Amino acid sequence: MGAFFYGVSLQWKLDIRSKTLLITCYLVPLLFFAIMGGIFTSVMPETRDTLISSMTVFSVTMGALIGLPPSLVEIYGGDMKKIYQANGVPLSLGLVLANLSAYLHLFLMSIILSVAAPLVFHAEMPENTGMYFISLGIFIAVSLSVASVIGLAVKDQAKTAMFSILIFLPSVLLSGIMFPMELLPKAFEATGKIFPASWGYRMMTEQVFLLESFLPLLLMFVLAVVICHILLRRMDP
Repeated sequence: MGAFFYGVSLQWKLDIRSKTLLITCYLVPLLFFAIMGGIFTSVMPETRDTLISSMTVFSVTMGALIGLPPSLVEIYGGDMKKIYQANGVPLSLGLVLANLSAYLHLFLMSIILSVAAPLVFHAEMPENTGMYFISLGIFIAVSLSVASVIGLAVKDQAKTAMFSILIFLPSVLLSGIMFPMELLPKAFEATGKIFPASWGYRMMTEQVFLLESFLPLLLMFVLAVVICHILLRRMDP
């Protein structure tokens, strides 16, 4: 129990001093929402029906893929890892706490967007709000699991940023939030389905639970968890 609270204390200190967390989970998503929300609703008024979902997909993808990996590199790529080991804290706890912290920040950001979009751009709230937030919770978890693989596999900050951007850009551009998936070439449409963003957007815009939308996300999550487990075992002395 003492190791758990020690890990929580370390994670709290990392969160407080993390500029990356502030920028990727709050500042950039809010700026994107303010600019692109106005453009979308002015050029294509019908996008008000899906504005909350599209802005949320961008925010979650940004916060997970760009925000989480640097925190994991700070924990496992430097002295923080030695501190964990010296105090008997399981290495897996750092990963769990970093994911939990990011999850809470991203969920809070998503709630802010859900409240702000109808007020600022007269966006439509999802008809089935319960299903929407369940889908959101699943999408955040899967996005963070993929981001965790990057943070554990790539231990250099510069390379981590590069890999994160390489996954972030196609995730957003091919997810369907910018333009309908059916307008994309078949190859791009198929590529987009590799990333959680396209399936997350699909789940959040559907009014009912569909297994064919959930299963790809479940597969991505399980695969990412297995890879993270393998990477953590390799870090043990």
